[in-house]
Amino acid sequence: MPELPEVESVRRGVETYVVGKEITSVDIAHPRANRGQDEPLAGLVVGKEIAAVARRGKFMWLEFVGEDPMDSHRDVLFIHLGMSGQLRIGHTDSPHRRITVVLSDATELHFVDQRTFGYWLYAPWSKISHIGLDPLEPDFDIASAARRLRQKKTAAKTALLDQTLVSGIGNIYADEALWAARISPRKKASALRQKDAVALLSAAQTVMSAALKAGGTSFDSLYVNVNGESGYFARSLAAYGRAGQPCSRCGTLIARSVIGGRSSHYCPHCQ
Repeated sequence: MPELPEVESVRRGVETYVVGKEITSVDIAHPRANRGQDEPLAGLVVGKEIAAVARRGKFMWLEFVGEDPMDSHRDVLFIHLGMSGQLRIGHTDSPHRRITVVLSDATELHFVDQRTFGYWLYAPWSKISHIGLDPLEPDFDIASAARRLRQKKTAAKTALLDQTLVSGIGNIYADEALWAARISPRKKASALRQKDAVALLSAAQTVMSAALKAGGTSFDSLYVNVNGESGYFARSLAAYGRAGQPCSRCGTLIARSVIGGRSSHYCPHCQ
């Protein structure tokens, strides 16, 4: 599933094409992509001018002119990429096209989703008010987040994946942050010292910032940016997906195990 760097890469790409333009038509090619919408999406958003493309963690949404961006009850158009969702600009002949929006300058924005886990939904922003701030948001308080992390009785890896605590961190960047901070994914979050919890979240910030500069992490064609380009951070991964390969820090073979139902990669010697 795309994590914070991938979703932010897509957000930045889409932003350059859609802000300041009006939605003139909406075509729902597959109803599952707009599941949960009681009224036709076209009737809700056609005629609205896009003011911004925003994001928190793995959630992205379109803001509209006339809505107060500080009002948690404002209506926005959520775009969740799910496992394989893509936003593509311009013509597409993909058999997995689920939604097409045409803008006032004739720009076409397509939602392509092979596995149909993603969705678009016009709803109040408060739908995601329970989601925690992500590590790249200006208001993210790392010391406060570290204290909340240490209240968790689960493994540190599991706690990092709790989107109500800190949003945007998924399997890839949890493994990378734990490796960078030299913390075992099995260690109880409640057993971390405050400085170690801060170091872990700081590592998450650093690794996701680096991934964002590389356009995110692509392992296959399911994640691409709006222009069809892949991200290249997979070349820089130190732990995730490297089971059986030497740790770049100490040479010990990277191990893989299941923690909290999720595959985890780590160095058994230096973490």
